[in-house]
Amino acid sequence: MKGDIRREGIVEILMKSDAPVPAKKLSEEFGVSRQIIVKDIATLKNNGYPVSALSRGYVIDKKQYVKKVFKIIHTEEEVQKELNLIVDLGGCIDDVFIYHKYYNKISAKLGIKSRLDVEKFLENIKSGKSSLLMNVTAGYHYHTVSAEDENTLQIIENELKKNGFLAPLQEYEPEEIKRGEL
Repeated sequence: MKGDIRREGIVEILMKSDAPVPAKKLSEEFGVSRQIIVKDIATLKNNGYPVSALSRGYVIDKKQYVKKVFKIIHTEEEVQKELNLIVDLGGCIDDVFIYHKYYNKISAKLGIKSRLDVEKFLENIKSGKSSLLMNVTAGYHYHTVSAEDENTLQIIENELKKNGFLAPLQEYEPEEIKRGEL
């Protein structure tokens, strides 16, 4: 079983459970060692999942966050400003994706919720052989942003607009994107 599929399964089990779930139970469920589960939990935390380790097992914060998709445009030099703006206002940048007219949707999970996460993300991009996904579409990209309430998302949207980061939607983009729901 691939790690990302296993981690999705772990999140699903934790979301459904009313009690802490021991690592042993998760390791038996997925047929892997306890150490693999511990690494999976660390990966989930690094990706922004609110997982906590208790003496009797793992739990996940089930508080429901609201989400909205924003279509963004900016230069590479403005990436840090855009990401910091979102996290400073209380948003978590769940993912980045592009919707290409021919290639369709290409996405990556981010889980960026603090300035430290922004720094780490940018360091990883600079030190790797990768480039930002936005470069495929001349700076256009989308972020799914989660927050504690609709008001926070509205404030984020207003500030993105004020700073010139919101982009107009095109006719070929799916209706879900136009509604900010994809």
